[in-house]
Amino acid sequence: MQAIDVIIVGGGMVGASLALALDRSGIQTALVEQQALQPCSLSIHDPWQPRVSALTEASIKLLNYLDAWQGMLTQRVCPYTRMIVWDGEGTGEVAFDAKNRAQKNLGYIVENKVIRNALLQQLARSTVQCFGDQPRLEYQLSGQGGEIILSNGEVLCAPLLVAADGAESRLRQLSGIPSNRKDYRHHALVTTVETERFHHHTARQVFLDSGPLAFLPLESQDGRHYCSIVWSLLPAEADRIEALSDQAFCHELERAFEHRAGKILKVEKRFRHPLCQRHARQYHRQGVVLVGDAAHTIHPLAGQGVNLGFMDVAVLTDELITAAGRGDDYFAAHILDRYQRRRRGHNTLMMAAMTGFQNLFGANDPGIRWLRNTGLRLTNRLPLIKDMIVDQATGLSNDIPEFIR
Repeated sequence: MQAIDVIIVGGGMVGASLALALDRSGIQTALVEQQALQPCSLSIHDPWQPRVSALTEASIKLLNYLDAWQGMLTQRVCPYTRMIVWDGEGTGEVAFDAKNRAQKNLGYIVENKVIRNALLQQLARSTVQCFGDQPRLEYQLSGQGGEIILSNGEVLCAPLLVAADGAESRLRQLSGIPSNRKDYRHHALVTTVETERFHHHTARQVFLDSGPLAFLPLESQDGRHYCSIVWSLLPAEADRIEALSDQAFCHELERAFEHRAGKILKVEKRFRHPLCQRHARQYHRQGVVLVGDAAHTIHPLAGQGVNLGFMDVAVLTDELITAAGRGDDYFAAHILDRYQRRRRGHNTLMMAAMTGFQNLFGANDPGIRWLRNTGLRLTNRLPLIKDMIVDQATGLSNDIPEFIR
């Protein structure tokens, strides 16, 4: 049996970043993942990955602290300097521009594989004990942390276990932490498309009766222009769109996006994901603490999913290293209560906002349609309101730990 300070279960973007953050603080950490934890060689000419994230300034600060951001810049990232949102069933539109805030960018669109690969590169240089390729894990929870039995029979034990193992977290379920689930009644179609027109580093989203459609800019290659799309659709409509040929899909996409990208010249393989909201009723219990999708999942319409997870990492790290620095038990319930108070309220507000947006733009009532179009036009004329929205979108108006400021 090997005793460790903290064991993190799940080596995705959130779990890997937490392992690096704790390692920098001197807390002995192990990272356990079902799949491999080896970085790979990525080329700018590799096929586009379907899953991307819109990284906020707060997330980039964390990735900078972990020395992962520079590695991402050498692979593939695309800044966006403008963001345009409009109502496809009306005339309301609001635009945000970095130059109006003396900022270089509003954020970056990055493939999830690029983010994780940069984190794995840093893990390979760290003292984190990485146990990848672990398809079969057994848990013995003691009420204060517990043991994890690896596929080869080796046993790891720690007073604190971190569940970073995704929305269907097995560790969360075994710990007995209840979770609320709400079906958004939408499915997301995600893919990469080549467009006739250059995107001008602008992230664009149109709200349709069937759901929001987002075009997120990707780096141009050899004079060809690309966007990652997330198309949220009612299940029956998703069935119809998914069944279309590539050519018919491109035509349908052009029409839905009001031809703002010109012709859709090519589409990569399409992927479909049911959308639902999950939120754990508590973020820790008897030595098990939740981060990222294990604690919460949210509608992708604002691109906040992984950003919320990264802020979980930053705040949990802040609480653990502060407690350890003053000689307190970093795994004690009152320490984890502080993490829960700092994160659960903010995550709840963000979920409520996304549900509100979905309900507002999904309503066909003429009065509500007039209200939302009027609201968009009014917001577009009020710089202070737009600044407040951008502050929220960048994540900098929230509880940002001092160590990444």
